[in-house]
Amino acid sequence: MHTSRLEKLRHHLRDAELGGIVIMPGNNMVYLSGIHSHISERPILLFLFADQPPAIIIPTLEAMKAEDVGVAPERIFGWTDVDGYRAAFARAADALQLNGRVLGVEAETMRVLEYKALQSVAPELVLEYADGLLSAMRLRKDAGEIAALRKAVAVAEDAIEALLPQIKIGMTEREVAGKLVLALVDAGADAPAFRPIVSTGPNAASPHAVPTDRPLQSGDLLVIDWGAKVDDYASDITRTYAVGDIDERSRAYYAAVQAANAAGVAASQPGASGQDIDRAARRAIVAAGFGDYFIHRTGHGLGMGEHEPPSLMEGNTTPLPVGAVFTVEPGVYVPGVAGVRIEDDVWLSAEGGVCLTTLSRELRHVG
Repeated sequence: MHTSRLEKLRHHLRDAELGGIVIMPGNNMVYLSGIHSHISERPILLFLFADQPPAIIIPTLEAMKAEDVGVAPERIFGWTDVDGYRAAFARAADALQLNGRVLGVEAETMRVLEYKALQSVAPELVLEYADGLLSAMRLRKDAGEIAALRKAVAVAEDAIEALLPQIKIGMTEREVAGKLVLALVDAGADAPAFRPIVSTGPNAASPHAVPTDRPLQSGDLLVIDWGAKVDDYASDITRTYAVGDIDERSRAYYAAVQAANAAGVAASQPGASGQDIDRAARRAIVAAGFGDYFIHRTGHGLGMGEHEPPSLMEGNTTPLPVGAVFTVEPGVYVPGVAGVRIEDDVWLSAEGGVCLTTLSRELRHVG
């Protein structure tokens, strides 16, 4: 268990007048307890309280994970596939006196399955939204987290540098994506942070395009969005490359996005809000005449999740705290023609924004 994080959590719980919080498998569980698991047909719930030790409902086949991080054996409510989970929920409800308690819950993660199972054994249990509480905790990264993020960035950068010489005209988007996944593993990633986006020509006009069998052609702009997961932390980087020779129109798209990326990074200063950074980046694209083609926010938070708070967008006027890590990723997407995106990972230090990514933002040619 992460003792210091649990102590901070207890303070947050008391401030929110919550008796505890119920955690599903995923990043929050890893962040608070070190338990790695995943959401499946087998329900797992970690209970963290303001006034008592942790407890968990977990399949017996994974119970060792809870033991290894120090959950007391009597507070591990195991169950087998043969017996089913309902009896374990009932034992936990009785031992933890859940009925009548007010607990926080990850509203964006908890399923009807877990909710109904809790309701059946503790009908007077009150569950309140607690996603904001957890996000606030994870927003400020400590030195260890920044080191992990730097490592994830370095691995992703090593992977792309290994990939670029392999890219040839005629190769498909799907082939490039496959080679990138292998390069990430070879470079030291525990796994890709997400399924890489590799899109060319008109396909690149879709920000979240899925790689297809379209072959790379001379004159294309090639968008690659990728990241590495290392020691539980994710990098998220995008670069746009010229396949062979490109026309002046494509160069103009690229120059606008390059200027917007630089403006967004420069605006990443203590006290700035997500809206401030978004406006700085957007101004550069509007000035170039492509404002209608910048169709998403400027960036998002980064950490254990490849997408987490804060959101760099119009309307988010909350000042970003020192310690926040986020992407700056403006883009231009012209339907039926092309797309460009340049994405960097930025850490907000006390002195200002620090780019964790080191790859050049100048236009590079491949193929």
